[in-house]
Amino acid sequence: MNNLNILNSVLFLAKNLIKKKSISPIDNGCQKILINRLNKLGFTIELIPSKRTSNFIAWHGNKEPTLAFSGHTDVVGPGNICNWHFNPFNPTIYNGMLYGRGSVDMKGALSAMIVATEYFLKYNPNHLGSLLFLITSDEESEATNGTIKIVNKLININKSIDYCIIGEPSSNYKLGDNIKNGRRGSLTCNLTIYSNQKHIAYSSILTNPIYQIIDIIYQISKIIENLNLLHFMLPPTTFQVININTKNNYINTTPKEILVQFNFRFNYKLKVSVIKDKVESLINKYHLNYKINWITSSNAFISQTGKLLDTVKEAINFYQGIIPNINNSGGTSDGRFINKLGAQIVELGLVNETIHRENECVSIIDLQQLVKIYYRIIKNLLT
Repeated sequence: MNNLNILNSVLFLAKNLIKKKSISPIDNGCQKILINRLNKLGFTIELIPSKRTSNFIAWHGNKEPTLAFSGHTDVVGPGNICNWHFNPFNPTIYNGMLYGRGSVDMKGALSAMIVATEYFLKYNPNHLGSLLFLITSDEESEATNGTIKIVNKLININKSIDYCIIGEPSSNYKLGDNIKNGRRGSLTCNLTIYSNQKHIAYSSILTNPIYQIIDIIYQISKIIENLNLLHFMLPPTTFQVININTKNNYINTTPKEILVQFNFRFNYKLKVSVIKDKVESLINKYHLNYKINWITSSNAFISQTGKLLDTVKEAINFYQGIIPNINNSGGTSDGRFINKLGAQIVELGLVNETIHRENECVSIIDLQQLVKIYYRIIKNLLT
């Protein structure tokens, strides 16, 4: 494997993907590029479109064990383009970095997966087992028409997966310094408190819903602090306020209603039912007129440890000279869906410092190294 050839190949593909303005859940032609590359390698492709979302499964071989790469072609919006050094959809190399929206999250990793697979099949055409790609364009938005549809399809056709690499940007400071094999769950609460609108000169703190909600928020934070139980593989449960809105357009009245949205990122030690019961019991103590709506967007999961985790650690150490840390902090990932298949899962991707930010960029050397790491993982599992 020639380093220059690897670099040129992965940069060529990454640039072509970044040029596509694939703001979630619109794919905008990215998957066509990937499918063309995989078709040339002899992969069988199945498209699984769902509403505005593009999904596909690709597989090479039909034996066990099965190794899948999971990724997404959608990106978040670029924000204020004026704050970018370069056009976010015109990939630019500057000082050894490739700039562009999705360069890290996760078109760079997708490119590394494809190029690593091309090299593997070049040298190992009669490999053991099967290689799969599970690709969606609905990871950065609602995730209701993306990987969950792919997983349901695999379940329906009784297709199993033994190992799955998810290309999310798991690294913190150096490529491979951190990997993930689980994530906390996410629970969001939409709470609306109704009150009687009053003239501010004749009202009191006790009748103003703003003061009531401030106290409720404080009490909820103390509840979570007191209930927070550590899990050996997942970070502590956290509580954050997302939004407070009174919709009050008058400067001389108290609000008639107030909406507050807050979120819990919870581990296995704190169940959704416990959080809901504690919060609603607290609110009821205030004798308020309110409406509450709970949304569980994901449940906590920990993938089983085993051969995949050991193989990933060995490949990172071989090329990077480090033993990766396992830290399952951060948001959710599509691993929560793939976990239903019983696969061993590891998230391994690029350095996450610039993800979802203006001037998102990746080291071109990291792209080259990630190709080699992915290649070694495939080789060690399927030969």
